Amino acid sequence: MADTLRSHGRVGLLIEGAVATVTFDRPEARNAITFEMYRQLGDICDTLEATPGLRAIVFRGKGGAFVAGTDISEFTAFEGGQDGLAYEDKIAATIARVEALPAPTLAVIEGAAMGGGLVITTACDLRIVTPEARFGVPIARTVGNCLSQANVARLVRAFGVGPTKTMLLLSQALDGETAYRLGFASACVSPEALEEEVSRTLDRLCKAAPLTIAACCEMVAKLEPETPDDAQTVARIYASKDFREGVDAFLSKRKPEWSGT
Repeated sequence: MADTLRSHGRVGLLIEGAVATVTFDRPEARNAITFEMYRQLGDICDTLEATPGLRAIVFRGKGGAFVAGTDISEFTAFEGGQDGLAYEDKIAATIARVEALPAPTLAVIEGAAMGGGLVITTACDLRIVTPEARFGVPIARTVGNCLSQANVARLVRAFGVGPTKTMLLLSQALDGETAYRLGFASACVSPEALEEEVSRTLDRLCKAAPLTIAACCEMVAKLEPETPDDAQTVARIYASKDFREGVDAFLSKRKPEWSGT
């Protein structure tokens, strides 16, 4: 997560033939995603859903990071648990749209994919990483909020229970090689070989039978279980003193003092 705030950032879209590329563009803050960027991502999903003939959609970050989490300054306006619920609902709706895009999605991760950025990568069908990629959710050490049940489920499906608890409970990040070893990434290559690997993967997707690819994605999606209602838990955490302390400490660049209330 980044604490340098210079702009609201942007999410760019480039469509070249059958391939679309979505780029998170706020490199001065390691692409920490703002509410405005989430809104732009939703608009881009509108465009992608209305674009016929797409065979692959690439997600990547500009400047070395993927997305270093949600911009923490966005939380300063929160007054209670309902604000947290509204935020989690908004994120859930956006992530669900990424999961339901009409072409296979590929996340290309070179650096930090933390918090909300990590969740975006789990919503993609495929991932290519470099050894320098980092995946984590350090909220127990930094801000003191929580993930929704749906997003915890995404992490468990992507990494397994043990690695997910390592990220959530110990605030430890997993590197690209570990993510590949766990099956989260389809390839882990050096930065010098990254573009060649991306091109090779896109070539395979574009040459594959599109109806078969669509059917495979649909069938896998239907295997995902419904998640239980977590509203009470999410509201309690976002209404806590510890959450307000975590936000203030993060933006003040000091260690938080947790009270458990």
